[in-house]
Amino acid sequence: MPNIKSAKKRVKTDAVKKDRNREKVAAMRTAIKNVKLAAKNGDKKLAEEQLSLANKKIDKAVKHGLIKKNKAARDKSKLNKAINSIK
Repeated sequence: MPNIKSAKKRVKTDAVKKDRNREKVAAMRTAIKNVKLAAKNGDKKLAEEQLSLANKKIDKAVKHGLIKKNKAARDKSKLNKAINSIK
């Protein structure tokens, strides 16, 4: 436990940031799962709607430094590939 006043404040703000970041990452992962589920069920229209939402969440995660650019590109590519495989 820190003794200095500013260090104590830092512990509190870090905890708040950690919670916010976890929420953003969880929302991103849920959006990705929704796209995969729609693609698996063969619903192309729903999958494309979910894809736009997932892309938005992925881009925001990159912007906030939660994931790296290459992971975002890889995730987007996989989701597009899954949707394009629907007949």
